[in-house]
Amino acid sequence: MSFALTTRDRVLKDYQDIFTPEVLAALSALAPLNLERRGLMAARLERRKNRAESSQRIDFLDREALILGTAIRVQDARDGNFDGADIPDDLQRQWIQGTGPATKPRSSTASGLRNVAYALLSGADGWMFDGEDALGQVDTMSLDNHRNLKLAIARDPVFLEVAGQVAGEMNAWSEAFFGRAIVEDWRTQLEFTTRIFRARGLHLDDRHVREADGSGFSASIVDLALYVVNNHGPLQAAGSSIVLYLPKIQTAGEAALWNKMITLLEEHLGLPCGAVKVYVLVEQIEASFQLMEIRAALGRHFVGYNTGRWDYINSVADALAWDPGFVNPNIDAIGMTYAYMRHYEDRVRRAVNTPDRNGNCALWQGGMEPNIPVGSAAGVKSGMQKATAGAQREQREGASGKWVAHWKMVHIVRPVWEKIGEDNQLGRRFEPLTYGPDEAAGLMLLEDAPRTIRGARDLLSVALQYGNAFLRGFQAAALKPADFFGDDDVLYLMEDMATGEIRVSILWEWLHKSAPFTAADTETGVSAGDLFTGDLFERLLDEEYAKLKIADSRDVHDDSKATTLPIARAILSALVASEVKAPWYIDLLNVNLNLDDLAEAERRITDYFAAFSKDGTRITENLDFEE
Repeated sequence: MSFALTTRDRVLKDYQDIFTPEVLAALSALAPLNLERRGLMAARLERRKNRAESSQRIDFLDREALILGTAIRVQDARDGNFDGADIPDDLQRQWIQGTGPATKPRSSTASGLRNVAYALLSGADGWMFDGEDALGQVDTMSLDNHRNLKLAIARDPVFLEVAGQVAGEMNAWSEAFFGRAIVEDWRTQLEFTTRIFRARGLHLDDRHVREADGSGFSASIVDLALYVVNNHGPLQAAGSSIVLYLPKIQTAGEAALWNKMITLLEEHLGLPCGAVKVYVLVEQIEASFQLMEIRAALGRHFVGYNTGRWDYINSVADALAWDPGFVNPNIDAIGMTYAYMRHYEDRVRRAVNTPDRNGNCALWQGGMEPNIPVGSAAGVKSGMQKATAGAQREQREGASGKWVAHWKMVHIVRPVWEKIGEDNQLGRRFEPLTYGPDEAAGLMLLEDAPRTIRGARDLLSVALQYGNAFLRGFQAAALKPADFFGDDDVLYLMEDMATGEIRVSILWEWLHKSAPFTAADTETGVSAGDLFTGDLFERLLDEEYAKLKIADSRDVHDDSKATTLPIARAILSALVASEVKAPWYIDLLNVNLNLDDLAEAERRITDYFAAFSKDGTRITENLDFEE
């Protein structure tokens, strides 16, 4: 390669269909921005460290300051004194967006393409094909994801053959569930759903491309180049927009870097500024303090925000890890109407309905519906009622639509918006954002809610299962606590990296802040007011792990019980027990991918915490790059 990047052995040969000369040229053009990315990631950790050392909560920016990486004054951003984006036709109505990856772990191209066919035949208004939280990273899975998207978007005959087969399977299910077919003409149906891609966040290194000196290279840049370069032609020829979801943004300065990356790529490809449109996932509490600033920094690329639970809860817990007075309740008590979540959602809806200088507002896509209609009749009925009620609440609050984690949920939830009939919420008016101490306090507000042994078991069981699934390549997995295995009245929920992060974060919080339980538990002898101690954590960890070791292979694959499951336990134990809180669960999972050796995994875990404790260094590169 003619630029200062290297790829893993055989990647260029085996994936020359996606690492085309045009993609390599784009990577070369974008490569210098990796240094700026590193600087912003170091600044993240420095802010985190300084806040902890000074017991300082996050606050709003100085109204007179310039947004980092731009010439835009903070107050001008808040006033809408910037040029935003027009909403393109294929994003005007996004009642339901589905999410999921475009491949499966260690699968053939035809098998992986089934994921894409289910998505594009689902009837969802948009589908966010995931390159991040729901996409496994074992082997070359991230590259298979891009290959399948390129084949599907180009309507390659290989994809069309798969789509025809999948349409029949979908109709067989819907005839049994709804009493009707959901795919009438599968070729026409393929054109209905807007194709969207979620790139990996700025905090992640790619597993197959790195700097020539051996240091990590931005997964965000790799995903941006691969998706846009490979697909902008067919998308534009079909009259479709080029749309990305941007995850894990914490500040407007980070949004400005994304804007710089996208603008440079547009210029490199000869595309007009604003050809690429982006949604931003509001997954980080710091972003809630800079919503209008993030909109302004992304300018003509920005079309909307997405609100959701899991990553956001994790970010709040992490940002306040230093504060002994901030302790979350059971995870199932932290819904979108809970305390700080309610304030966060309200700020987002007010930010998107603040017009820019040209009168443009933006879209608000509601959060994830994790339920799946698989289980007993009573369990499915209850789960679908919860799903519908959640959608109705978000529609009333002003969301343009919401996410679902499985194609089967599309026709269950979409009618909530069909009954209203409005394309989006852009005509609704909400109070403008304000920036005082009360607003800041609301974003970190707690309310009384249960904190129980049952809640601790649920956190531990699913966190262990998720780590195991991740290490096997299933970064999105249908899971439930082990005590409910075999109980079809309790549905499996779709879990991804975000849900894993929050479970570990809350467990760390409960242990290191000696969280008091709000109710007694006869099995453990815990009384209301007793504290979550190290001994109790170890006892519950042993008990929940033992349940997974004897579980049916349907819930815990037998071939994982002596390989990846012990590694998942070692990671979870180290993360929760460490006095120094690691910023990301995914770091420890990533450094142990494609590994079955527990002793080697324990060495890598020790090395990670030694490096981070010493000077804040995160080990994020692929430790097996040469293999």
